[in-house]
Amino acid sequence: MPLSKDKKKEYFEKMTRMLSTYDKVFVVGVDNVGSQQMNSTRKAMRGKAEILMGKNTLMRKVLGDFMEKNPGHFFAAIEEKMTGNVGFVFTNYDLPKVRDLILANRVPAPARVGAVSPVDVIVPAGPTGCDPGQTNFFQVLQIPTKIVKGQIEITTPVNLIKAGDKVGSSEAALLQKLSIRPFSYGLSIDIVFDHGSFFSVAVLDIDDAYLTGMFSMALSKVAAISLQIGYPTQASLPHSIGNAFRSLVAVTVNLDNYTFKKAQPFKDFLANPSAFAVAAAPAAGGAAPAAAAAAAPVAKVEEVDALEGGMDMFGGGGGGGGDY
Repeated sequence: MPLSKDKKKEYFEKMTRMLSTYDKVFVVGVDNVGSQQMNSTRKAMRGKAEILMGKNTLMRKVLGDFMEKNPGHFFAAIEEKMTGNVGFVFTNYDLPKVRDLILANRVPAPARVGAVSPVDVIVPAGPTGCDPGQTNFFQVLQIPTKIVKGQIEITTPVNLIKAGDKVGSSEAALLQKLSIRPFSYGLSIDIVFDHGSFFSVAVLDIDDAYLTGMFSMALSKVAAISLQIGYPTQASLPHSIGNAFRSLVAVTVNLDNYTFKKAQPFKDFLANPSAFAVAAAPAAGGAAPAAAAAAAPVAKVEEVDALEGGMDMFGGGGGGGGDY
């Protein structure tokens, strides 16, 4: 039934207000969505988003008038999406939260004859509640059954309908007999529009943690390439400085007459490791001092063995060695 003149005027004002107020739009499919379900979704979105439905020709007319008054506006791009059974959810709210509101309101529905199945429909094994006189009905559908306690029981799960197939009359009748409502319907998001750009709803799953991880991975690859080819970049500079510092310390610890402030702790440690072990012992607990004390004599014995009774570089005894 065509809209009255007053209704059309009201619709023009409503859509024009939305185009002027909002910057983001979800293009949604509304197949098999009833009016009661749509009203529930509108209620859940109140204060966060608005749903616009209508004939595509009427929406194009309103959009055309809006573009005449606002040439170059980014909403000109949504005209190409005004095809088929679609609606528009306008919002300035957080997109992931609005997405959740759109997808939350789904209701179970029976399998109707001729409908295209959106999912695989599997009939589970178990009692059916049907009397043995209906065995032929299951045989026609090639469903294995047996009689248990005066009723038909399905012996193994059966994939009755595959996703994308049309529902036949026999399949629909069986699902109705078993009180199975295999489908669920609600608004489906086709694409997201934000300030003139279209993108998939999957993009909204990208959060700060994901972006941080991907950025860190890219940064490490840039640093690795820069270090390999010897080309300094902001990503590789901290690694270059670290490598240079390690090289300076390596040289300094082998010099007796030169040091610098940052290298001195390393030289002190190599000169007297036991001093650092004793200093760290209180933080390690009561068992650490005993372990350090037990380790000290062992180190001393090894040092004596190395200096006494050994051979010099010409094979002679060092420090009073025995006969050879």
